[in-house]
Amino acid sequence: MIWMNAKLAIFILAFEHYGDKITVDDIEYDMTLWDTAGQEDYERLRPLSYPHTNCFLVCFSVDKNLASYDNVSLKWVPEVKHFSPNVPIVLVATKTDLRDDPSIACYTPEEGKKLKRKVKAQSYVECSALRNEGLKEIFIEAIRVYRKSKNKKPRTRQCKLL
Repeated sequence: MIWMNAKLAIFILAFEHYGDKITVDDIEYDMTLWDTAGQEDYERLRPLSYPHTNCFLVCFSVDKNLASYDNVSLKWVPEVKHFSPNVPIVLVATKTDLRDDPSIACYTPEEGKKLKRKVKAQSYVECSALRNEGLKEIFIEAIRVYRKSKNKKPRTRQCKLL
């Protein structure tokens, strides 16, 4: 019983979620955002938050001194595609305000779009939490990407048994 409580505590610490209503194109949506822990300690727990996900937001910092850009293609996209292969991905560049500091080498929007094509994400957006720029647009884009993927007709395959 104590072990179960400890496991539950770890699960709660590994995932935070936030909910709100958002209106996109005159339609109101209930949106829940799950923020998963990226540390290796939670690698086996993280996929527990993936079922019933409608869209993944895979984020990286524009700061070239961090590994987050490379981790998009080496870690995050392979993981979400493994556990949720048909769920759309929106690639999000964060901390875009750092581009104004000449002492910090940053990825350009063009490099972000190149990464989007490489990992076959459905969309690419940028934001700065510090400046409160592009934040709402991330969620609007995620809903539009989800709606677009939902409206695609699934490819049917015929199976003939003799």
